Amino acid sequence: MATSDVPAARSTLRILQHLARQRGPVPASAIAAALELPRSTVYRLLGVLQQEGFVLHFPESRRYGIGVAAFELSSGFVRQEPLTRLARPILAALVDELGQSGHLAVLQGRDVLYLVEERAPGRPALVTDVGVRLPSHLTASGRALLATLPPNQLRALFPDRAAFAARSTGDAEHDLGAVKSYGELKRLLDQVRRQGYAAEDGDVTAELASVAVAVRDHSGWPAAGIAVTFARAELAPASWPALADDIRRAAAELSRRIRGTL
Repeated sequence: MATSDVPAARSTLRILQHLARQRGPVPASAIAAALELPRSTVYRLLGVLQQEGFVLHFPESRRYGIGVAAFELSSGFVRQEPLTRLARPILAALVDELGQSGHLAVLQGRDVLYLVEERAPGRPALVTDVGVRLPSHLTASGRALLATLPPNQLRALFPDRAAFAARSTGDAEHDLGAVKSYGELKRLLDQVRRQGYAAEDGDVTAELASVAVAVRDHSGWPAAGIAVTFARAELAPASWPALADDIRRAAAELSRRIRGTL
């Protein structure tokens, strides 16, 4: 590629990224203004993107939106599981270093979905196996991810008390899950932001605790959470900030690999 082609390629990618962040199709003039690009350049690049199927043109409203080819790229991203592939060696190294089990989870609605689990030698099996879903507000990974969301999105996820499921132990008087209202969740997430990591102590499994840090993607959005789980009797809360520092370094490396900002 010639050097003169690089600015055009960069501008093309910026246009696609901008369109992907919008709630619906937008005028070319709005794209040009938002990206501070000449209108002629925007129209020329939109024409190429339209021809290749990455952009759709809505002539009646004179607006542009994301096309099918861009969706195919995102489908390829899902099929290739790059997040899992990138995270596994990082998580394995973290588990080797700490001697405690770790896992990677992503936010899906009000749940977290576990994508990777690395069990340390001699450690018990966890409920957070690959493919398991748990209520996000009960888990350290989920709390780390929820703490990054804007207030309106958080409120949409937890509109009332019915959204705060507990993890049943079979004994209604001892069900796990201390967070049972939006007010309690807000106070908890404020603490997560202040201290820079999330934790849970017996909210998922009695006598086990976890510490987690969010991994951010290229746009600063939460891509995943990395957590380490351990027996509560082995690591007192006073040692959790140091543990969070180790997890934060792993999260930073994964974020860097997916072109993140952490």
